[in-house]
Amino acid sequence: MLAIISAVLFFIAFLINAADISTNDTFTSTNVMLLGLTVLALHVAGIGSGWSVRGRSRR
Repeated sequence: MLAIISAVLFFIAFLINAADISTNDTFTSTNVMLLGLTVLALHVAGIGSGWSVRGRSRR
């Protein structure tokens, strides 16, 4: 799920940069790209990867 969110953030950053859309200082393409990198780092670290069942054995 986090990988999809980061892909969407990268796409938004690309659109802001490619279309030369003027935004305020908060939503520049660099800031959106850094948010995407943060979410991607959380995904790679294993945060938000789903529920894991521990202590249950299958027979």
